[in-house]
Amino acid sequence: MLTRPEKILGVLGGMGPAACAEFLRILARDAPAKDDSQHPKIIMLSDPDTPDRSDGLMGIGPDPLPVIRKNLLQLVEWGADVLAVPCNTAHYFIDRFRGEIPVPLIHIVEVTVDAAKELSKGNCSWLLATDGTQKSLIYPSCAAKRHYHFLKPSEEQQGKIQSCIRYVKSGEMKTAGDIMRGVVNELWRERDVPVTMGCTELPLAYEASGLPLERQVSSLKALSDACIKFLYEL
Repeated sequence: MLTRPEKILGVLGGMGPAACAEFLRILARDAPAKDDSQHPKIIMLSDPDTPDRSDGLMGIGPDPLPVIRKNLLQLVEWGADVLAVPCNTAHYFIDRFRGEIPVPLIHIVEVTVDAAKELSKGNCSWLLATDGTQKSLIYPSCAAKRHYHFLKPSEEQQGKIQSCIRYVKSGEMKTAGDIMRGVVNELWRERDVPVTMGCTELPLAYEASGLPLERQVSSLKALSDACIKFLYEL
C-alpha cells in the first residue's frame, strides 16, 4: 500500500515565482498519491529578493551565491531531507558549495540532460536558456559527461529567448508564447530536433505557444519526475 514518503522535500523558490508555482503544480499532479495523506511533505522558502542569477554570473549584478547558500541551509535547518531548486542558472552557483550541503540535492541540470537524452533518441537537441546559463556552459559540460550534445541558438535568437523569459516573469504569457513559437520554428527549420527548456520560465512560454508538447523537454517536469522518483523510492 502506498504511503506518504518519509523524507521531507525542501524547495527553494522565488527564482521566479511563476516557475516555482508551476513546479509545485506538476509535482502534485504527477505524484502517485490517491489522497492528501499520500502526497509528500514539502517545506518551501520563496525568496524573490535573491539577486538575478544571470546578472550575477555575467558580472553586471550582485552575486546571488550567499543568498542561495543561506536559504538552502535554512531549509535543511527547518527539516528538509532532500532539496530542489526550480531555477537552472542558480545551479551554476550551487555547484560551488554543493559539497557543503548536508542532504541530497536533486540537480535540475543533471536530470534535464538525462530527460533530453531519453526523448531525443539521438545525441542532440536545441538548448533554450538564459544568457547566464548559456555563458556558464553548465549544460554542455553536464551533457558531455553523458555523451550528449546541445545546439545553441544564434545571438539574435538568444535575445528573443531572453525577452521571452522576461515576459513570463511579468505575466504576459501570450506575448511569451508568440515569441517562443517564432524562435522554435526558426530553429526547427535549421535542424529538426527537440528543444530543451533549460530555464524554468520557458516551459510556461512553450505551453502558451501551441507547439507540440511532446517535442520539448521541460526542466520543471524533469525536476518534478526526479523528486517523485527519489521521494517515493520508485
